[in-house]
Amino acid sequence: MKALFLSLFLLLAFGTFQTTEAQVNRQIKIKINQQKTVAGRLSIKVLSVEDSRCPTGTQCVWAGNAKVRIRVRNARGATQIFELNTYQKPKTVRFGGYEIGLEDVNPHPAN
Repeated sequence: MKALFLSLFLLLAFGTFQTTEAQVNRQIKIKINQQKTVAGRLSIKVLSVEDSRCPTGTQCVWAGNAKVRIRVRNARGATQIFELNTYQKPKTVRFGGYEIGLEDVNPHPAN
């Protein structure tokens, strides 16, 4: 069985109440059923993936979509479940001062 990797794009916004806002972009890769902690404050676990994307090397009428279900938990224990998509909305969500987006799902389906 091939390993499924997800590239999640995280944007952490600091200083939201200040006139200048510093932003840090961080990209992480997470396997299905794996959990990672970002900046010691936010943990993300990939719960499931539904992939209806067009297989590599074929021509399809519709490109398809990969939907990823994640569980996000902050340092205080607040938890929320989100669904992110590659081609449909939502592609990004906000949680506890973070913006979390799905950049890609690998590998692409094969024929």
